[in-house]
Amino acid sequence: MERLAYLVRRLLLMVPTFLGITIACFALCQMVPGGPVEQAIAQMRGLGAGEGGSRGPRSGAAVSPEQRKALEAHFGFDKPLPVRYWNWLVRDRMGLAARSWKYPNKTVWELVRSRFRVSLVFGLSGFFLTYLVCIPLGIAKALRHGSAFDAASSLVVFVGYAIPAFAFGMLLKMLFAGGGEGFWDILPAAGVVSVDHAMMSPWGQFKDSAAHFVLPVCCYVIGNFAVLTLLTKNSLLEQIGQDYVRTVLAKGGSLRRAIWGHALRNALIPVATGFGGVLGVLFAGSVLIENVFEIPGMGRLSLDAIVSRDYMVFMGILAVTSVLGLLGRLLSDLCYLLIDPRIRFD
Repeated sequence: MERLAYLVRRLLLMVPTFLGITIACFALCQMVPGGPVEQAIAQMRGLGAGEGGSRGPRSGAAVSPEQRKALEAHFGFDKPLPVRYWNWLVRDRMGLAARSWKYPNKTVWELVRSRFRVSLVFGLSGFFLTYLVCIPLGIAKALRHGSAFDAASSLVVFVGYAIPAFAFGMLLKMLFAGGGEGFWDILPAAGVVSVDHAMMSPWGQFKDSAAHFVLPVCCYVIGNFAVLTLLTKNSLLEQIGQDYVRTVLAKGGSLRRAIWGHALRNALIPVATGFGGVLGVLFAGSVLIENVFEIPGMGRLSLDAIVSRDYMVFMGILAVTSVLGLLGRLLSDLCYLLIDPRIRFD
């Protein structure tokens, strides 16, 4: 009952948290200049431009107040801000049922759904590969603390952490891709599939997709490499120095049993904070990495929405990622409980 009550409290707390996030961002989007009304007015003023960029008789003509009011009514800016937010939240279902301003023939959900598969593969592969590499490496560094292996691996970890992800991506493209310009031209430089992907066999399609994701996933892993590796190492070293480990050794237990049977489980508690992030990376991805490798994922879609002032798409993505982030925090707490049942949620 205690765990159920905690779960209910956390779920109820998500509601005001979500409302606070979306209200603040929605108000900012409505107030920032360069929105759809201003863009439509700019297009109307440029209708009189002739061929070759010459200005026609109506180029630069002023827009009447009636035309501006009609545009505001068309985009819903004629209503008070609370009414607009309520329509976005309820009528448009958190903006997912609303029409994109940049692509009026598509809803926000259709745009999000078209990028979902790419972000799913990219996010899951990068997330799990990070944990599969960093946790064993952190354990090995803790068990060999102060050795040559620890020093050499720390050098590699910090060098990789110091390189920005987009710069590392450009370096990888220069070395392993580039369409014939790379030093070792063995991997695709951009995109998620080849041009003839549909004509390949199922196994050929799998290999083609995997080849396109090698470089961007490596960039994603390098961005989280140092933090997770050192967190695992330091957490395990701290647990090895605890009294209960010395008690196991004093009672005749082996060092292997003390570490793998007792210390490691407690050392994974801080590492579990990132488990809930798997829900967020499914959609968020990485804006810079997706732009470097021209990956049509959720990060690139959100950047395009911000640049083009397509606030409906941006708010739809924000709503989805906010819900996933809040659920991810709850998942992290549940991971705490699985690792250490002694934790109480009073």
